[in-house]
Amino acid sequence: MAKSPVSLFGQRLREARLRADLPQDRLGVSIGLDETTASARISRYETGVHEPPFDTAKKIAEILKIPTAYFYCDDDELAAMILVWRHLPKSERKRLRQVLDRGAVGPDHSS
Repeated sequence: MAKSPVSLFGQRLREARLRADLPQDRLGVSIGLDETTASARISRYETGVHEPPFDTAKKIAEILKIPTAYFYCDDDELAAMILVWRHLPKSERKRLRQVLDRGAVGPDHSS
């Protein structure tokens, strides 16, 4: 059985990798890691033994087709929004930004 992630980065990485249905070794090789160590390195990132340099996190995010910010977001609802944001049409992004800029969404207006 796989070890559970102990870091936020590791948790988000594992969730994203499983959602993408990509094994650890294939993800590692895709970002340029050696075939013989790729799975172990990704496993160490997921379990929090190591955290990758930011440039490596960017490569991982690119392969998984998610924003890098997702890995570092400590709010689950905001992390979900980060994933959704990239799929919104520009017109919807603009509309949401206008709502946010007006302050209509915030701690005093949440449900």
